[in-house]
Amino acid sequence: MKQRFKDLLSSLRWIYFISCRFAQVDRKGRSAVSGFLSSLGICFGVMTLIVIVSVMNGFQSGFIESLLEISSAHIRVMTSSSQVEADFEKRVAGMDQVTAVVPFYEAQSLLSGRGGKQTAALIRAVPASVCNVDAGFSQELHIVSGEFALNQPNTIVLGWELARILGVRPGQTVNLFALSGSSDVELFSENRECLVTGVFQCGYAEINSSYAFVSLETGRVLFAGDEPVRYNIKLHNPEQDALVIGMLSHQYPDFSFESWRSYNRSFFGALRVEKNMLMLLVFLIFVVVGINIYNSMRRMVYERHEEIAVISALGGNNRDIYSIFIVRGVLTGIAGAMPGLLLGLLIGVQMEMVFAVLSKVTYWAQLFFCMLVSPEKAGWIRENPMFHVYAQIPARLVPSEILLITIFGVFSALIASWFASRRILELSIAEVLHDE
Repeated sequence: MKQRFKDLLSSLRWIYFISCRFAQVDRKGRSAVSGFLSSLGICFGVMTLIVIVSVMNGFQSGFIESLLEISSAHIRVMTSSSQVEADFEKRVAGMDQVTAVVPFYEAQSLLSGRGGKQTAALIRAVPASVCNVDAGFSQELHIVSGEFALNQPNTIVLGWELARILGVRPGQTVNLFALSGSSDVELFSENRECLVTGVFQCGYAEINSSYAFVSLETGRVLFAGDEPVRYNIKLHNPEQDALVIGMLSHQYPDFSFESWRSYNRSFFGALRVEKNMLMLLVFLIFVVVGINIYNSMRRMVYERHEEIAVISALGGNNRDIYSIFIVRGVLTGIAGAMPGLLLGLLIGVQMEMVFAVLSKVTYWAQLFFCMLVSPEKAGWIRENPMFHVYAQIPARLVPSEILLITIFGVFSALIASWFASRRILELSIAEVLHDE
């Protein structure tokens, strides 16, 4: 066993030595350009895929965290009563897996703002102290104007895009012109005015443009009526949702429980499809690079047929000769994947600076061409504000995905070299040596 291991190690050593010698010769010969382009293609493929996936993870994590902390929570509970169940809230809050329990009412509304501006919105009635009770809610909901103050009756907090559409700011009023709710709630009314006390912003644009918050007392008066109260339950670990639902279902069989997985299934499915399609498109880079490596390796095999014949005559078997070119392909993949990995990580952690540079470059490029074509319009050129929005969303580097991308970059070179060297001895050894 020990001798077999020594023989294997010795075989690998001379295979690696010959592969490195071939690589040194190729750097000075006709294959130098194709070898460099192969490594460069893998480098840019790995770098691009790491950056795109990291930015995509950052966008998605912002969406998901805002959705879970502000909108759906980890478990949503529908009760059979219109009154807040103090016993239920206290018992669930005492569970080890639970971080917060928030009762709420919900209704669809048509809000009317200044100048007759109207838009649809979702009105959610929550406890006035929700920011103190629910740390996740307070962390994701950023107040950009005014304050989250619902202590007074008929006060409301709007999403910043919703406030912009209505043309209102803190200190002004909006009217809940049309309102859904129980049968005793008046559908249309011009007397349901609420004072705007704050404007918030989060990482999910849909919430910014359609959510508004009032207090539980205000919600009960305006639209709750006999509507059953609902609860949002937050967990330390979202993966324990099934466990908590199972425990609560036995204690409260009349209540309806829904997990964040099923409540947001379509949204999460769309995000997953979007990410998979994006990765598939970028993986095509590796297909093109693999074809380039295959062609260059085929040419190298043809150019090295004399050396292959000599190695075979000296005792090298086909498997060893295959291994020489496979190792050569692996070295090409590593030479491209490692710099791509480092560049991808560097750009990923400096995305704010990258977007700032892109904003400046885009602005100066537009200004340059505008000065050439239509100088009188140069004063209208401005930097694209979306770059600054993107810069505020940090890239999220997932180690498992980065490792998979790097391995795939090396693997593409390995597969290409294996296919290129399958028929490595098309000429007989005697024929090659006789010609020489």
